Amino acid sequence: MTPMPYTLDLPADRNTCVVFSSPHSGRDYPADFLARSVLDTWAIRSSEDAFVDRLFSAAPLFGAPLLVAHAPRAFIDLNRAADELDPAVVEGVPRPLHNPRVSSGLGVIPRVVANGRAIYRGRITRIEAEARIARHWRPYHARLAALVEESLGLYGQAILIDCHSMPHEAVESASLARTGRPEVVLGDRFGAAAAPWVVEPVEQAFRDAGFRVARNAPFAGAYITQAYGRPSRGVHAIQIEIDRALYLDEAGMRPGPGFETLKAALSGVIAEIARIGRHEDRAPLAAE
Repeated sequence: MTPMPYTLDLPADRNTCVVFSSPHSGRDYPADFLARSVLDTWAIRSSEDAFVDRLFSAAPLFGAPLLVAHAPRAFIDLNRAADELDPAVVEGVPRPLHNPRVSSGLGVIPRVVANGRAIYRGRITRIEAEARIARHWRPYHARLAALVEESLGLYGQAILIDCHSMPHEAVESASLARTGRPEVVLGDRFGAAAAPWVVEPVEQAFRDAGFRVARNAPFAGAYITQAYGRPSRGVHAIQIEIDRALYLDEAGMRPGPGFETLKAALSGVIAEIARIGRHEDRAPLAAE
């Protein structure tokens, strides 16, 4: 039997419309992929949202499902559209119309990892690219879409929390004189992916936990928030980016000294986000 390309951790009592997703924390690297890459084991892991699945593992304890991808981002990027194929890395693909993600090497089959380092010596076949999409991308998104639709059916609303981490240097340019460099960035595609009644209390939950928070800069949300966030039909998607310096030893790609402290703080934030998604708590807000 073919193993599932994701782990779905369901709560004993699904009592909130919130769904948590971690598409970039996968760390199952196929041996043949590693053998074909020009990068060493450590460099190729630089694209991972390392251990984000563990940081958000408390979600089911508060009534929300947690969906976690197994495949690493360097192998296939589940936060890209299935047709965001890069002709520079996949044979037989026509050059796309203007697409900054593909042009920068960050399509659904990435060409580069962090700092623009090339993954491959040459290109892979279109057949291989489509096989990865069929094996990993489609099942993950089919399950994610089903979870969102289940929340809609149960509660009339769905809140999708798309969980990520960001390299510390990525927020260097986002330092603000008044508030300081953000530790958490919330992306709602400038309001297109989630209504204010969802985003504002989520932001407040992080602030109440002591985090410095920014919205949409430098990350406003990618494919998942763009594709799933439909406030007009009651689906709200928010991308969460957490500074890796808070919890990760990036040189060794292992949890750092702040890991357990951050995980405990996030547990309280997760509990509050789950509360936002409970029917009795949402009803007055949703009517505004």
